[in-house]
Order: sequence, then structure tokens, then C-alpha cells
Amino acid sequence: MLKDKLALLPAVPGVYFMKDAAGGIIYVGKSKNLKQRVQSYFHLSEAHSNKVRRMVSQIKDLEIHPTDTEFEALLLECSYIHKYKPVYNKKMKNTLVYTYIVIQPGEERRRIRVTHHPEEWEGGISFGPYTSSIHRIEEAIQGILDSFRIDCNQTSPSGKPCLNYSLGKCIGMCVDDAAREEYERIIDRIHAFFSGEDQQLIRDMEQMMQEAAERYDFEGAVKFRDRLNLLIPLQRKNQVIEFMKEDHAILCLEPLDAELYKLFLIHRNKMLWSGVYHAQELETPTSPAEIRSLLKTRLHERATFSTEGPTRDEIDEAQIIYSYLQGSACKHVRIPQKWLSKEHEDKLTGAIRAFLIFNVDKEVKDSDEIC
Repeated sequence: MLKDKLALLPAVPGVYFMKDAAGGIIYVGKSKNLKQRVQSYFHLSEAHSNKVRRMVSQIKDLEIHPTDTEFEALLLECSYIHKYKPVYNKKMKNTLVYTYIVIQPGEERRRIRVTHHPEEWEGGISFGPYTSSIHRIEEAIQGILDSFRIDCNQTSPSGKPCLNYSLGKCIGMCVDDAAREEYERIIDRIHAFFSGEDQQLIRDMEQMMQEAAERYDFEGAVKFRDRLNLLIPLQRKNQVIEFMKEDHAILCLEPLDAELYKLFLIHRNKMLWSGVYHAQELETPTSPAEIRSLLKTRLHERATFSTEGPTRDEIDEAQIIYSYLQGSACKHVRIPQKWLSKEHEDKLTGAIRAFLIFNVDKEVKDSDEIC
């Protein structure tokens, strides 16, 4: 039976479920080509890890859910992993609490903390939540402290420099007023980086890496590179969280072939609707009005969206949507809330019509905002 299913797999995007002898789902995966991907598990290969070999030995059945696009497959895979928590899906299965970065006020100076419980640091400014491990976040913060030499280990005034000052890891804010002022300027840059206001912190570290390479300190340059590699994912996570806070709809258009297109309506971390259209349908006078009416209905149903902090599952979903919008597979427009009111109905219809005609005919460059 399994052999027959493998032979009949379609070469299309979709999600697949691997099941054991009891019918339990032990793995959920996605692919832009189900036939190629699923069959690859059952071909003897030196590249297969021990984990994959163990999993394949337990597979007695499989199930597939074909989709029109790889984007839909990604979202489905994410939702099914959250729902079933298969034993072999480790990446999205982690149930640890979130990690936060806190800038804590203090009598002497502000300090940076990494914690699962930001509420414990009264008066602190917290950033997150981050789904990376607390150890990885601590490494990223330590990289900043080392790069700017602000790793002071003196906890109370003593009039003497700390041990880290003698090791070259502290600029001397424990004893020098000018160094304390510089320290506060660096903390301001860290705050601006994690709040998404400014990227000077990254630029400064890139400059340090370049200067190290120019003086042939390649070991130092590698250290700066590794520190940047820890920070950049946090920067992207900040962008995803900010994206989730934006209260507007997004209409996406992705070509399926020369004549067929798929429309998606997205709001924050959810796909609210999708539909397949022939190119000629999208160019008729009535289609934009019908799509506008559908969008308003679906967004009205979405009006109960929680304003509380995002959950881990919601961040996973938003990450997929955010990456999709940054890619080249689709064209999209953002629809601000004000465009959903009765008085803007005609303008919204016209904007949808222009977006569809421009992108189906491929006569105009990408549009990112309709207002």
C-alpha cells in the first residue's frame, strides 16, 4: 500500500504526513515537489542522517495535502506541526518559554539582562519575545559587550577599576566620567537597534570587522563576523514582531502558470482567504468590486484579533508570511484600515483594479502601498 502511494505521488507543492504502524503522525514536512521529496526518503543514501534512517524504518503509511503554491505548503506545515507535535519535528516543537532582552535602569548605569521573565526587572525596557535559546541570546549580547568594551564586572562603586578594565574588556566606566558618558551612548545605540529605530550598532561592528581585516588581524575579524551572525537573526525577528503589530490587510498575487493566478488575503500572521483566477477574470470590470467586498467581509470577521503579545505559534506563522512578502514569488499591496470604510469604497475598488491589471499584464513595477 505504501509502495503504491509512493508511485502515485504528484509533482506539485504540498504537505506530507509520515505515519507509524498505529496510524500516528511521526513527521510533517513540506515540499514544492511532493513526488521528488517524499520518494527521496526511501532511496538508500549516504547523506541520510541517523535520525532520518530511524524515522524511515518506522514509516508504514503516508498522507499528502497538495497545494497550489509553496507558500501555502509552508503555512500548512507550520500549523500541522503546532497541532500534532510529531516526534521527529524538532524545529517548531520546542515548548520552552520566550527569551527577552531587558535594559535595566540603575543608580550607577543601565545594564543589559537576558531573561525568560522580563517582569522581574522593574522599570526595565524589554525587547522580544525571541524564540532563540537563552544561551544564543546571551552569546549575542556578550558579543556586543566585548565589541564595544563595556563588559564591566564591578557591581558597586569602589573608586578602583574593575578586573575587566585591566583585561581590556571595560572602557573604564567604573572610574571615569567620560567613559561613563560613552557607555551610556553605546547603550542608547543598543536600545535603538533592538527597538528597530536605528542600525548604527550593526554598521559600527561591520566597521570594526573591516578594520581588523585591514590590519591583518584575521582572528579578530572572524570574531566580529561571528558576533554579527548572532545579531542579524535578532534584527530580523524584531522586524517580524513589528510586522505583526501593523493593523492592515495585504493582498497578494502569485502566478501559477501563464494564465492562472492565485490571490491571497493576509492579516498579520494569518491567511484569511485565497482564490484561483484566470487572467481574463482579473481584468473584468466586476472582479475588483467583488474582491473588495470579499476582503471587507473577511477582515470584519478578523476584527476580534487579540491585542495581547504574540504567541510562539503566531510568530512562527508571521515569519513565514514576512519572508514570503520579502521574496519575488508574489506581488502585493498593503491596505490601510481607513481604506475599508464606506467613504473610501470606490477608491479601494480602483486601487485593487489597478493592482490586478498592472501585475497581471506586467506593465508596471512592484507596488508596496496603495495609499
